[in-house]
Amino acid sequence: MDIKEIKKELAALRKEIKYHSNCYYNNDEPEISDYEFDQLMLRLKRLEAEYPELITKTSPTQLVGGTAKREAGVLVPHDVPMLSLQDVFAREEVVAFVKSMQEQLPEPVFVVEEKIDGLSLALRYRNGELTQAVTRGDGVVQGEDVTENALVINDVQKHLQEAVPYFEVRGEVYMTREAFEKVNARQEMLGMKTFANPRNCAAGTLRQLDSRITRERNLSMFVFNLQTAEGIQLKSHTEAYDFMKKQGIKIINNYHVCRTAKEVLEAIDAIGESRGGLPYDIDGAVVKINSFDQRQRLGATSKVPRWAIAYKYPPEEKETRLLNIELSVGRTGRITPTAVFEPIMLCGTKVERATLHNQDYIDSLDICLGDTITVFKSGEIIPKVKSVVKDKRPAGAARFQIGDTCPVCGAKAVREDNSSDIKCINPSCPAQLENHIINFVSRDAMNIKGIGEQNIRALIDAGYIKDIADIFVLGRYRDELIAQGIIGKEKNTDKVLAVIEEAKNNEPQRLLTGFGIAGIGKAAGRELMLHFGSIDALAQADLEAIKEVRDIGEISAKAIYDYFRDPVNIKIIQRLKTYGVNMELKDTGIKSDRLAGKTIVITGTLPTLSRNEAKELVEANGGKAAGSVSKKTDYLLVGEAAGSKLTKANELGITIIDEAEFLRIIGK
Repeated sequence: MDIKEIKKELAALRKEIKYHSNCYYNNDEPEISDYEFDQLMLRLKRLEAEYPELITKTSPTQLVGGTAKREAGVLVPHDVPMLSLQDVFAREEVVAFVKSMQEQLPEPVFVVEEKIDGLSLALRYRNGELTQAVTRGDGVVQGEDVTENALVINDVQKHLQEAVPYFEVRGEVYMTREAFEKVNARQEMLGMKTFANPRNCAAGTLRQLDSRITRERNLSMFVFNLQTAEGIQLKSHTEAYDFMKKQGIKIINNYHVCRTAKEVLEAIDAIGESRGGLPYDIDGAVVKINSFDQRQRLGATSKVPRWAIAYKYPPEEKETRLLNIELSVGRTGRITPTAVFEPIMLCGTKVERATLHNQDYIDSLDICLGDTITVFKSGEIIPKVKSVVKDKRPAGAARFQIGDTCPVCGAKAVREDNSSDIKCINPSCPAQLENHIINFVSRDAMNIKGIGEQNIRALIDAGYIKDIADIFVLGRYRDELIAQGIIGKEKNTDKVLAVIEEAKNNEPQRLLTGFGIAGIGKAAGRELMLHFGSIDALAQADLEAIKEVRDIGEISAKAIYDYFRDPVNIKIIQRLKTYGVNMELKDTGIKSDRLAGKTIVITGTLPTLSRNEAKELVEANGGKAAGSVSKKTDYLLVGEAAGSKLTKANELGITIIDEAEFLRIIGK
């Protein structure tokens, strides 16, 4: 290969790595696995080692991944750089690192510990009190202040036992698999995009502007390093860990103290074997020098410390025979196929099931029942079907099709336009009912307080609720409900029944949101009711009339049109009318038309108004509060620490206003 081809490949590799690094660090939406990313980086490192004269300062090998995003929080400088670690993938590389340390240092001691797959966070304590939490950001110069979110993480110690003048630690914010499954279940129930893995969810949650969302998602944190301290002398990593434990700081689990390469490798193996039993994901093991003096002597490059490495576990894969493909129906009616295969051991745990996502995924693998398949586990711990061993395919094997009927209720299942999802269209499907009811009573929909998930499950199991209309006749069974304790004792049951009765008077946009029509949430429900004035008028509208409503596209319009023509839904709506549920818009909530026809996007922290208060004022004055900047945006309302929305608005020539100008426009 000539030098022109080498330069061309280097440029392509760097571009691809930077793209995927941005997806991972800044957007929290990786498009490839960690293993695939690591292979790209390894190829780049090999080429640069062979042609060092072609290394550039902006090459991904010379930079720390990630940038600091202003929209996530105020940018603050790092006291101590939060560098990446040098990744190694072979046991020989671990041995070489240990040998190198032994040659440079007198009797070095190593600490081997789990490498948690999460988001780095520095915690700063002054006089024993937590004063600031900072993300890694660009790793060198600055990160994002996320103190408000850190304060609602249970594992974050807010007060130290000793009033140390200054104490900064670095840890990893992560999400247990149980917490992750709960978050994704709720996302799916609300018809929102689910997260790809716990790491992405943790990263996105830590950058939330609303700390209430952070609290709800139940993040966790381990501390794995002392960054700097004043007023106390600590000589080693393990000594710092002992001190942290006395202060109530949660340190990383299961660390090993080692002195030889053999002991280091045994510790790496022990951590690797424990992966399957951990409640959280790890993507490797970290080997670091224990002595702080020795660390200082070794120093760091512009990207990584010289005193530590991260060993990445190779993906483990095995062949097995596909026995069946089971179909399950999720919270929104989405049908998910799951491969059931002969049990195999991967990463120390027995595996016999793996999701196949959707029909497109099955088709891309060309899967037939009875096939021999290759299953693997990466650092994410989640088993995946990698490929089919075609030369072992049994004669007459048939390709699998999900079909057009719901496997639970037998109703019609359809594939959504521009989507890979096949969904059951029966809103009363038992598999969907529980979560359909949860959505119906939620704060953004009918806001029926006091009736939780356990109550809903019990009411469904006892046969009191078969669809959303049944909620409004629960009062008929008051004595039975009290006797069985399904909602609670007499006082609580009466309280819930009173809330249900009051909910009949809700504005119809709440009812419309509660129907759970795909893509129709609180904002869209309001626009539809402002346009049509009643559920009946909307139900009678043709497709073109629905598409005339602001921000209702063709897909959403079709979903609305189809919903009101389904015989099951028609009967439910008729029963709701009979039970006295309001179907007409009585109060638009619009106090003036000063913002009529205007779309406003809000970014940053406003001086006196919260985001919700500003949105309510926009809507009360006839405007629309949107979440993202586009050519349709009329104003960008900007507060402190405005981020990428401000940049985009400037590029599009959108009018920028502050809170004072906004209040002037609406006459306040």
